[in-house]
Parts: sequence; structure tokens; C-alpha cells
Amino acid sequence: MSNHFLHGDRLSSLDKDYYEKLQPHMLKISPLTHPYTFAWFGFISKFTDQVRASWPKVEAAAASKKDTKKKDDELEMDDLFGDDDEGDAEAAKKAALAAKEKTKKKKKVVIAMSLVMLEVKPLDDTTNLDDLAKKIMKDITQEGLFWKTEYKKEPVAFGIFKLIIAFSLEDEKVSVDDIVEKIEGMDDFV
Repeated sequence: MSNHFLHGDRLSSLDKDYYEKLQPHMLKISPLTHPYTFAWFGFISKFTDQVRASWPKVEAAAASKKDTKKKDDELEMDDLFGDDDEGDAEAAKKAALAAKEKTKKKKKVVIAMSLVMLEVKPLDDTTNLDDLAKKIMKDITQEGLFWKTEYKKEPVAFGIFKLIIAFSLEDEKVSVDDIVEKIEGMDDFV
């Protein structure tokens, strides 16, 4: 919708006039069936009568290129801002489809990510945990898996330490179970 108000993108006397004409009918207008009209009316209602009276004067004939055959008293609730011309309806449908396509293209793809921390217990106290961490980060790679560069060594018991290593992963591309299996497959170290 390129025009937010009745005469382009600026408030005018047309907005004030139609606001006053619609006031008695607003109980019949639902935000579900007429969302734009409802939003327009809600926005215009925020202004005081004094401010609405100060909006620039625009003649209805100048704002609309077509002469409307309807009288103001016979205002239809389905078509508040124009007439029911089929060409206009088709153009409006095309514009709505184009706007919908544009918003679809603009939507950012959200990638679900998880941060995982693993405790890796070595085979015995002679296993070099620094070498083990480097081997894990070097050997286990795949798309969507990102190893953290820092790791931690924590004591378990009797001089044996465990390795705390972390990685982040794209949930759709990487399975934590697969990574754990690959680490457990390093029989010489783990």
C-alpha cells in the first residue's frame, strides 16, 4: 500500500472529513475484516480536533481523478476509499501479490544453532590433552560444525584430568550424537 492516507503520504483535510463521516460507523468495522481502515481510523483519532482542522485543504475532486457517483450518506463499508471498479480491483490484487513477494524475499532465514560442551575423559593419565584437543578439532569437521578455539582441563581423580571442549552447530546439519560417536571412536586417546 503506497498511500497511507487518503491523499498520498501526507495527512490532509480529506482524512479529517472522512474520519468525521466514519465515526458513527466505527462500531461496525472490525480490525479482522477491515484492518487498514481500522488502523487508519485509530491513527487519525489520536489527533485533536484542532490539529485535524490545521491539515492542508484538499478538494475531493482534486484528490480523486474519477467522479464518484456515491453520495456521502450512502457510504459502503466494503470500499471506504474509492469505487468498485474491476480494473482497480485487479490492479490492487497485483500490487498485493507483488508486496507479498517482496516481503517473502526480505525475510531473513533463521538458522537454529546450539552450543554444546563435552567432557572428554582420556584413556589414561599419560594421554596428552592438548594433543587430543587439537586432534579432535582437526579430524572432526563438517559443514555446520564450529569448534571453539579454547578448551579446559579439569582434574578428575588420582592425577587424571578430563578435557572440556565446546562447539556450536547448526541444528539441521549436525547431530551431537554423531560428534560424540566420532570422539568415542578415537580408541587410542579416549
